[in-house]
Amino acid sequence: MKHRGRHRRRRRGAALRAALAGTALALTATATIVSASQATVAEDPGALKPLTSTAATARLGLREHLVPRRALDRLASAAGGTVGVADVLQNADHTLREAADCDSGDRDTLPVTPAADEAYCWDPTDTLTDDWRPASVTTSSDADDDGLWGANRVVLAGWTHSTTSGPAASRGLARIAVVDANDPAHPTYAWVLLTVPSADGGTYRGLTSQISGMAWYENKLLVTTTLGSADALYVYDLNRIQRTSVLTDAVGRVRGGWSADGFRYAMPAVGWYSFAAGACSGDGAPCPSALSVDRGTSPDSLVLGEWTTAGGDRRAARLWRYAFDERPARAGLLATDAAGRVGAVEAYRTGASEIRGVLSYRPPGATGSEWYVGHLPGAMDGHGSLWRQDTDGAHGSRCGSDASHRCWAAGTGSLSYASDTGEVWSISERMLFSTPLRSIDASLS
Repeated sequence: MKHRGRHRRRRRGAALRAALAGTALALTATATIVSASQATVAEDPGALKPLTSTAATARLGLREHLVPRRALDRLASAAGGTVGVADVLQNADHTLREAADCDSGDRDTLPVTPAADEAYCWDPTDTLTDDWRPASVTTSSDADDDGLWGANRVVLAGWTHSTTSGPAASRGLARIAVVDANDPAHPTYAWVLLTVPSADGGTYRGLTSQISGMAWYENKLLVTTTLGSADALYVYDLNRIQRTSVLTDAVGRVRGGWSADGFRYAMPAVGWYSFAAGACSGDGAPCPSALSVDRGTSPDSLVLGEWTTAGGDRRAARLWRYAFDERPARAGLLATDAAGRVGAVEAYRTGASEIRGVLSYRPPGATGSEWYVGHLPGAMDGHGSLWRQDTDGAHGSRCGSDASHRCWAAGTGSLSYASDTGEVWSISERMLFSTPLRSIDASLS
């Protein structure tokens, strides 16, 4: 059961500020010598174009599929019961380091403009190789408007294992870093492997998916699936985490108990959403790559951004939203009709390509929302661009006096807005960081 807690204002040390300031100056100097060819890659994505025709919005429609409750209960009983986020935090055995204590190579992946306000690098044991890569982030501020889950402030970071390197048993798997963010000076975390239960609840397998997008709302966690799949999103219940009893690279029921690729916790999916139009292709069903929660709409909504390649044959990417269900019995699930169908309640075309992060925010007194899009135009690596778009135009962060807009984080991970603190959380190739939304707005030209 959740218990409300008082938000504690965060304090930041002088050493952290100095390290981030030095990083920003160094990166700005680098940005000023970006070649003209690189600068032109980050073109203005232009104004959003509303999608209003039935044919256009129908392609965004989903169908809901829930795992039977009896199968989930059978799985939980066989594994010795379930635990919640608080239990995982009590056993956090990895430590995040503040930016001042991180390698320069890690800090170089932070945004140039605006500078990060808080920034952390991961436990060295988790970054010895590039087999596991961070890609998405969401926080307890998405889950509940007081910013807390129970008595804890929590950040969830999604990682995906390479499909071509590392141990064969781990390839393509997805895991979540559950971060204890109660003390900003000493954050710790523990790992939870994402799994998919068998139809009868007798065992589970690993989720093999690129979780580039992730959103936590109420007790549910929604994650994107592998591009090209008809399954759009998988759904997890944060109250149904299971302990493992055998630390091997196997996943599921094994001799002597349960294993999850060597991790101490596993979380089975409780459902998924598929596109009624089938797998993403051409101008049909979209290829979602970014997710976030918007608590400024009524009802609250899930925001999505589509992946398209720069200069590809596909048309401009789409940004859209689905409403969350307001019925207590369906907490954290999307609003459906009687047939289990989910329709988009708002949709746009955007000129941005290779979208890796998206959020929507309606300023006080405004009649419409502004959309923030983080993307990597023309490349899968290097620093990305961050743009704010609406139906009138677009504004992007600029790297000092240089023409380039590639001053956001390297790798350009997902975006998550914490309405209780005004912070935007994101993730780079090597760092977890946050910066106030007001700083982002001030950096946009």
